[in-house]
Amino acid sequence: MAHLSFQQEYMEMPPVTRAYTTACVLTTILVQLDIVTPFNLYFNPSLITRNYQIWRVVTTFLFFGPIGFNFLFNMIFTYRYCRMLEEGSFRGRTADFVLMMVFGASCMLLSTLVCSLPFLGQAFTIMIVYVWARRNPFIRMNFFGFTFNAPYLPWVLLGFSFLLGNSVIVDLLGIAVGHTYFFLEDVFPQRSGGVRLLKTPHFLRVLLEPRTIEEEDPSPVADMTADADAAAGGPGAADGAAPGGGEDNRPPQPGGFQWGPQQ
Repeated sequence: MAHLSFQQEYMEMPPVTRAYTTACVLTTILVQLDIVTPFNLYFNPSLITRNYQIWRVVTTFLFFGPIGFNFLFNMIFTYRYCRMLEEGSFRGRTADFVLMMVFGASCMLLSTLVCSLPFLGQAFTIMIVYVWARRNPFIRMNFFGFTFNAPYLPWVLLGFSFLLGNSVIVDLLGIAVGHTYFFLEDVFPQRSGGVRLLKTPHFLRVLLEPRTIEEEDPSPVADMTADADAAAGGPGAADGAAPGGGEDNRPPQPGGFQWGPQQ
């Protein structure tokens, strides 16, 4: 029964969260079994450009260290907040969620040219936590007995890393990149004269959201039928209601999210 419960829980995970957390766990297992070593995984621009070891661009985000407290702590936070973000403000917007991850990863890789960081998985997790926290400002959190609002969570984690003797540069990088995304996506477009700079490519929507694309781009035959019905005053006539006479059930458009606490 436990096996079936775990399998059911695993399959109910949203696709991007499932893919990323699975890749992280498998990478750690491969290192634990000495099939690969961390030297094969860390980010090294020289080896990427000269030896064409392109996989390092990805594997630097997948390794959180050997199995232990630090690994379990990071994986719990990665799974929890990645899933809540994908099922929350990014529900029905898988392509936008992937764009956020690509944008964050790209910014971090560029930052390593200034501050040398071999592994960026923890910074990536902090970025996800930061975006979720800023989009849920009224949720109350409890961390080892300390109660605070969600936007303070990334800073609490930074302080916790400091107490454990870890470098806070990784956490600061994640916070900086998360704030950059939050500003460009949620703050700047709402200002006078602001525009949405991060636009998801159409091919990414076609690849990850084929059903949404079909709903937003009906076939020419359906358009002709709807036009004919509207001209004749038939069932397809526009009356201010959503298609089918019910509510508009399309997924929220990019940039839309709930500011209040999630139910």
